[in-house]
Amino acid sequence: MSIEAKLAELGLTLPQAAAPVASYQAVVVTGNMAFLSGQLPFVDGQLVTGKLGADVSLETGQQAARACGLMILAQLKAAGLLERVEQVVKLGGFVASTPDFTDQPKVVNGCSDLMAEVFGDAGKHARSAVGVPVLPLDAAVEVDAIVALRPH
Repeated sequence: MSIEAKLAELGLTLPQAAAPVASYQAVVVTGNMAFLSGQLPFVDGQLVTGKLGADVSLETGQQAARACGLMILAQLKAAGLLERVEQVVKLGGFVASTPDFTDQPKVVNGCSDLMAEVFGDAGKHARSAVGVPVLPLDAAVEVDAIVALRPH
């Protein structure tokens, strides 16, 4: 089954791939590896902002991380790479949070679970999930990715 068909089966619609907000590329490919810059969480066209442990709930944080995952998929599609994904190798999750918030891994599961839903075993990956004091544009979550690609 193609990834596009899998997305349709899951009832998922990818957002428009976001343009970079600074001096970088959204996706860089070298060899059979794609490196995706950190993606921010847009839900219904609105950036999810705030801090976990203050004004953003765990559930909203998980939805934000899932939205980052959808944007990762959108970037892969825009680069013509979505159907070439062989393995999601690593996700890096950054969670804007208060010093006493310690559920960053649960937040980033929103993105990790999406990758497993879409790619099956090929979506299972290594990962980091870290708390940070602030993210660009006051985003609540940011996720970057490293993906192995099948040859053309």
